Amino acid sequence: MLLNLSTTHEPATDLGYLLAKHPQKLQSFELAFGRAHVFYPQADARRCTASLLLDIDPVGLVRGRGDGSEGPLAQYVNDRPYAASSFLAVAIARVYRSALSGASAGREALAQTAIPLEAEVPVLRARGGEEAIRRCFEPLGYTVELAPLALDARFPEWGASPYWRLRIAGCVRLRELLSHLYVLLPAIDGDKHYFVGDDEVDKLVAKAGDWLAAHPQRDWIANRYLKRRRSLVRSALARLLDAEEDDVDRAEQAREAAEEAIERPLSLNEQRMGSVLSVLRQSGARSIVDLGCGEGRLLGLLLKEKQFERILGVDVSLRALDVAADRLHLDRLPPSQRERLQLVQGALTYRDRRLEGFDAACAVEVIEHMDPPRLPAFERNVFEFARPRLVVVTTPNAEYNANFADLPAGKLRHPDHRFEWTRAEFAAWAEAVAARRGYGLRLLPVGPLDPALGAPTQMALFTRDA
Repeated sequence: MLLNLSTTHEPATDLGYLLAKHPQKLQSFELAFGRAHVFYPQADARRCTASLLLDIDPVGLVRGRGDGSEGPLAQYVNDRPYAASSFLAVAIARVYRSALSGASAGREALAQTAIPLEAEVPVLRARGGEEAIRRCFEPLGYTVELAPLALDARFPEWGASPYWRLRIAGCVRLRELLSHLYVLLPAIDGDKHYFVGDDEVDKLVAKAGDWLAAHPQRDWIANRYLKRRRSLVRSALARLLDAEEDDVDRAEQAREAAEEAIERPLSLNEQRMGSVLSVLRQSGARSIVDLGCGEGRLLGLLLKEKQFERILGVDVSLRALDVAADRLHLDRLPPSQRERLQLVQGALTYRDRRLEGFDAACAVEVIEHMDPPRLPAFERNVFEFARPRLVVVTTPNAEYNANFADLPAGKLRHPDHRFEWTRAEFAAWAEAVAARRGYGLRLLPVGPLDPALGAPTQMALFTRDA
């Protein structure tokens, strides 16, 4: 596991002062899980690079773990010695402690100065793919360069791996760069090698208190860093935002309720769910994947239908999945019911083999939450890789918005919508997808029909032969 830090600030060898590590010495440090080494492959006045190398014993990681543990630490053969993770974050805090705190004996002013810095991580696991990495680092002002790593270059048919080579560059203070890496690398990796408790909230607030509150991916980062422990996430967000935990929950609920308030007079959500459920019933499908399942409204209806023997709910929001689990009383369902339903976190714009093998897929009011440049990736994931016999897609009809008295002209129904299409725009997209992917297409209105503006929701049914 390797982290390279570089600067072109002259004299570049001042990086040694900032890190408190002499460029002409190899230094080693004992850690609980192995050894860390710091050395400088390049150190001259124009460019200096410090390398932090972790030597981790994979056998030692799992020795004595006879508790039935699962995950990357449960097997002798794993990626933990190589992929950047919480191990690297611990090493940063231990080896670069003074730099992480912003201290530098002899270069105090430089430590508080933004200088050109680069960080390179040769192997980073990101199940959310390129988008997850970019959404973490780019809002902080970094230029991000990514190169995907193949599972095996000799067997390209095996497909892409979840591993990436990462290089970020920006003009920042060293302590800021280190704090970003300390928090974001474990969050992107999605796992930790130690128990996550209340002290992790303290670490998150201490290391990220200056920048995380304003980060557009704040909730996602906090959830991943704290291993989806809902009580810890609420506590961390409350401290970061200087708010009460109940206020955090209320703010999230208020955002989700915005669209519902506009559509409630029409009972549009109920009509939408009823229409989708009717289509699924008539299709004869027995296995359903709900893409962007949100808080589980459709999942609850599917569970009541014995016809549907296998149900998968997928959403990028861990909070929504938590709410769905509570709403559906997963912990209290009879075993026969519980076995039919699974909830998983995942991005819909990257290939995910968990989505394959289903009779039908639904994306109910989902595509409008995606940036338009990501729609081709969604299309490929669903229609090329997952390829169910039936795909149901619903989305708002922008023309009908004129009938909502509380919605100002030109305003979207929900603050998170990236777009809302007219009937012609939706039809053009759906027809192109169907033609490219070998599906038949049927377009249907959902909700009360306005003679001039159409229905408030538009639905596309993509079907292919078995």
